[in-house]
Amino acid sequence: MFEKRLLEAAGQVIRNLYGQEFDLSKLTIERTKKEIEGDYTLVVFPLLKLSHKNPEQTAGELGEALMKKLPEISSYKVIKGFLNLILADDYWISFLGSNFSKEDFGFSPVARDEKVVLEYSSPNTNKPLHLGHIRNNLLGYSLSQILTANGFPVVKVNLVNDRGIHICKSMLAYMKWGHGETPKSSAMKGDKLIGKYYVLFEKKYKEEIRDLMEKGLTEDEAAQQAPLILEAREILRKWEAHNHETVSLWKQMNEWAYQGFNETYKRLGVDFDHIYYESQTYLLGKDLVIEGVDKAVLKRRDDGSIWIDLTSDGLDEKLLLRSDGTSVYMTQDLGTAQLRYEHYHPSQMIYVVGNEQNYHFDVLKRVLLKLGKPYASRIFHLSYGMVELPEGKMKSREGTVVDADELMEEMYSTAEEMTRELGKASDFPQKEARKLFEMIGLGALKYYILKVDPKKNMLFDPKESIDFNGNTGPFIQYTFARINSLISKAESMHMMPGPDFQSTGLLLQPGEKDVVKLLMIYPQVIRQAADELNPAVVANYVYELAKSYNQFYQELPVLKEENTDLRQLRMILSVFTASVIGKSLKLLGISSPSRM
Repeated sequence: MFEKRLLEAAGQVIRNLYGQEFDLSKLTIERTKKEIEGDYTLVVFPLLKLSHKNPEQTAGELGEALMKKLPEISSYKVIKGFLNLILADDYWISFLGSNFSKEDFGFSPVARDEKVVLEYSSPNTNKPLHLGHIRNNLLGYSLSQILTANGFPVVKVNLVNDRGIHICKSMLAYMKWGHGETPKSSAMKGDKLIGKYYVLFEKKYKEEIRDLMEKGLTEDEAAQQAPLILEAREILRKWEAHNHETVSLWKQMNEWAYQGFNETYKRLGVDFDHIYYESQTYLLGKDLVIEGVDKAVLKRRDDGSIWIDLTSDGLDEKLLLRSDGTSVYMTQDLGTAQLRYEHYHPSQMIYVVGNEQNYHFDVLKRVLLKLGKPYASRIFHLSYGMVELPEGKMKSREGTVVDADELMEEMYSTAEEMTRELGKASDFPQKEARKLFEMIGLGALKYYILKVDPKKNMLFDPKESIDFNGNTGPFIQYTFARINSLISKAESMHMMPGPDFQSTGLLLQPGEKDVVKLLMIYPQVIRQAADELNPAVVANYVYELAKSYNQFYQELPVLKEENTDLRQLRMILSVFTASVIGKSLKLLGISSPSRM
């Protein structure tokens, strides 16, 4: 990279000019702001103690010396204490010619040894996937692609929450009011059918709480003593005791949920290498809890419940096993972590889980540390913000969530409506048109969510996300399709550049140079996205690239350019841009239509 060579050259020049070594970590080199002439900027203020000159003089003599040292530098400008270096056009053109045909440009050529286990999705089998799950799945899948592009071997895993009191609530409601209904008899997806009974349970449960409160109980007392919750707890105890009838119903209802989830995953375009089920890990978690008691790390209370005291760590006491022997979420997460370590021995276990679980993962790591587990320090919770709608927060128990399937269908319909209005699919056969609407609708959804830093809460507006102008998925997809159309035309006219293009003496226009400079930083963008575990870095980069290309395309002719070398150069620029846009969208899990 030129930045590295520039830094090394600056160190040598400073030593030659001032006769002293300089700590190069204190020298700031950054890309020059777009509105200022220049390509790289050096901040010279830290050098004034060495030069004993004013900022302008110091910058000037440094610029002269760097020009002699590095032939890529054609000139420089000094603005107060800032040295703006301008690179020769041949440098940028040489970069284009050397890299435009490399399919793996930007991706790590070296495979790493540090295996990463990446968990995302983690649905509950008592309800269908909703908008919050969509953000989770999109973040997880995109991160798996970004980490893979950086050379990490990634294992994509899903932990299905298929047991526990919430599952028992759906089961109880179905037992009481289901009358043998099935997904087939009701023409409903299985996950939606089960979600219907979960909502019904909560409705009836609240009615019981109100009745008990009218009889003089407090709200907490009523919530604990309501007949429905007592029955649900009894079902949980029967399940853990392997009661045949209870387990049979549980298996049937979970199978309905799995079938529904798989349909949603397929349309959303996400997948997994391994699926864990809490029903298969909670017993291992129980073993770890008992182990902790034996080591005197955990304490068993008089009622038989087992706790960990984290007050010395600034937290509180945490329940790990109930007095009746049933497990809690923490129990099964302990078991799952142990199982993943045994399966993969990863260098890192990343959990993509919402920020409402920050405390949970803090406790998980601390418990494992106190148990002396070697993988405790390898756990990383990628805590992401909540998704809200213009009308407010979603609530699963009240059935006010935005269903994932319904949202994807709405995105499809909106994409179809807007695309037809703009006449962008008027000549498409019906099958191809449907495929295009799906690409645009899901592309809009994915990009709108992924362009936001994961740590931030976000407001999702479906209508705003589908726009062929502005910072949206359809705008980037349209740019990709536009370039592909240009490439197809160039191929038919036999105007495509060869892989060994070389040209000197050409002068780049500002619009061309803007695009080239963005293409050059693509490898750094991919690394940054992996380092920060942040797909938004890629999303916002590819938008800037598409925007810069569109400006270049509007200002300068490509196929109509009469100068053969310039035409070849602009086609190379176009081919390279299409490649980087396509790869960037793929890292985000977004499909790229070849024409629109």
